[in-house]
Amino acid sequence: MPPAGGANQVMAVTGKAGSGKTLLLAELYKAMQAVGVEIVSGDYESRKRKDKRTLAILAPTNKAASVLRLRGVPATTIHRILYTPVYDPEYERMAEWLAGSGERPVVEGMTEIALDRAAAFYANNKSIPGALAAAGLRGSDFITGWKRREEPLDIGFVDESSMLDDKQFEDLKEIFPTLLLFGDPAQLAPVKQSGTMVFEKLPEKRVLTLSRIHRQDAGNPILDLAHTLADPELTFEAFERMIEQAAARDDRVVWGQRVEVDLMARSPVLVWRNATRIRLINAFRAVHGAPEDALLQGEPLICDGLELPLKHRKKRLDLEARGLIKGAQVIYLGEGRKPGFSRLHVMGAEDPQISAASIVKIEKPDEEEPFIPFAARMGATFLHGAAVTIHKAQGSQWETVQVFAPDLAIAARMGRSEAGQPLWKRLAYVAITRAQERLIWVVRNRLSKPSGPLEIDDLRAAPAALLKLDAPVDALD
Repeated sequence: MPPAGGANQVMAVTGKAGSGKTLLLAELYKAMQAVGVEIVSGDYESRKRKDKRTLAILAPTNKAASVLRLRGVPATTIHRILYTPVYDPEYERMAEWLAGSGERPVVEGMTEIALDRAAAFYANNKSIPGALAAAGLRGSDFITGWKRREEPLDIGFVDESSMLDDKQFEDLKEIFPTLLLFGDPAQLAPVKQSGTMVFEKLPEKRVLTLSRIHRQDAGNPILDLAHTLADPELTFEAFERMIEQAAARDDRVVWGQRVEVDLMARSPVLVWRNATRIRLINAFRAVHGAPEDALLQGEPLICDGLELPLKHRKKRLDLEARGLIKGAQVIYLGEGRKPGFSRLHVMGAEDPQISAASIVKIEKPDEEEPFIPFAARMGATFLHGAAVTIHKAQGSQWETVQVFAPDLAIAARMGRSEAGQPLWKRLAYVAITRAQERLIWVVRNRLSKPSGPLEIDDLRAAPAALLKLDAPVDALD
């Protein structure tokens, strides 16, 4: 049915890890697509029709969106829905065809085999840029720029909505008359949100709670541990004994005597305190023999934002649209062609390899100001990513996760609470539910030796993308 208009509608589906939130979102998407609802993604949007309903599926981070895409759901980041790409008219027909809104096109210089490759890619991965890349094109061939969304959309699904702050929530309500939030009330609230999540402010009748834990049916010891944290009588010491017992009977849980340095290059150690994070990062760099004035290929970084003046708004849009938003996890691939530029692999992004002006900050123990091994005059700023705080890890998942338990022991001894629950329990819940397959509960302040040098060969599947710009600039290589 066409949109009815009227007042905004917001509803939330909440539940703890394993309750089926993501599965439900995926099934709702499939059902809505089956009845003809048009899917609006961050990479292409068909011409608007008054009689056509539309749906966009969003997540706060690239990593969270990539978890949905692995389920066949064409999710994108909130930022990518605020800004939409402008396609070259020659390739817009291809995008319309792939999205199911047009006939198979005839494009000069594009063979039938190339079109078949694009169609086959899109059938399995709902990404139009990916499909065009499979046909032999690059982003700079078919995207000519980015524009701020001017008109509202229709229906929005938002996964990992526990991460939304009030400003993002208001922006989303402006864009989507109908908004459905999916979130976990046991996670950590965003910083400066007074311990509350946006869906907790909705009227009770607007919140549906999933209480049955489906993923535990498979006997998942990680989720078993997560859900024991709901017991108000559980102490930190008792919880650690449960972890040790789980490790003795199931190899998916490990009682770790040291931090495994090889894992830190792709999945950061999760900590509570910044001081611990900085010490682990410096230990990681030391065991790899990293020089003070340079990065090694393969070192992990976390985007800390963009330092660009207002006059370079287009460069900011280009960088953010390619995944360099605050909190993005990237791997350093080497120096760019200009001083201060870096070649980077953005984890979880659909087109992950870019070259950008970089300001890299290496924080040091007991020093207020970070050391900057190199920097462009402006561009994307990065902190080291071998360890991150549990707050920053929300919305991300990794196959294997290391949790630095001594930090949580300190939180338990301090007796701090958040939203009526001991803080250590919220930290532990978020940390261990970041693990998809394996949890390592590290109980000692020790670091293993690396089995070899840092590697980037597994990330070299595609060349670094070059973004087309209106004029020469300093923020992109």
